[in-house]
Amino acid sequence: MRALLRAGRIGRVILRYRLDDLLQGTPAERWLRLAKPFVPGVRGDIAHQSRGARLRLALQELGPIFVKFGQILSTRRDLVPPDVANELTLLQDRVKPFDGATAQRIVEETLGLPVSVAFASFDPEPLASASIAQVHAATLTDGRKVVVKVLRPDIEHQIDADIALLQSLAALVERTHPRADKIRPREVVAEIENTLSAELDLQREGA
Repeated sequence: MRALLRAGRIGRVILRYRLDDLLQGTPAERWLRLAKPFVPGVRGDIAHQSRGARLRLALQELGPIFVKFGQILSTRRDLVPPDVANELTLLQDRVKPFDGATAQRIVEETLGLPVSVAFASFDPEPLASASIAQVHAATLTDGRKVVVKVLRPDIEHQIDADIALLQSLAALVERTHPRADKIRPREVVAEIENTLSAELDLQREGA
């Protein structure tokens, strides 16, 4: 049921950002056509954006795993038109941050200490935000300046659920898409999964 609800939300986002034309000839086309009357019309500010910008905004709304999917697509110029690939490169550093108070709470739960004890200072305003985590400036009690990287809330669970859904979609595309041998959807999903797994391991990254 959760996967069906997630798939339905993805479909609504695709229609709201006028991206259904990118799925012509795929198994999703007919389903989206049936669902279109039940999705609110496109806002004017979205309608006037380029197709690449609309795709970028949709991926950001769908969450971290789709942002990562867009980042990988931006490097696959054999599959993605140049105007779309150029827009998707902006996903590298323009992901909306999550609330600084939430980041502070996650740090305190992880360390088992208030940030006022663990650090001489901790800036709740992030320096940068990416698909998996964001970073905050801080000062240790001995005066050293550091950067604290904080994973997005509930990110592991969200990634597991979305990877399972993408694997199902990849299997469907592999069976039905005329260019499946070139796209290799299962390989793309495996690359996303491996990349995300590495980025979730902050201890390995720190080492």
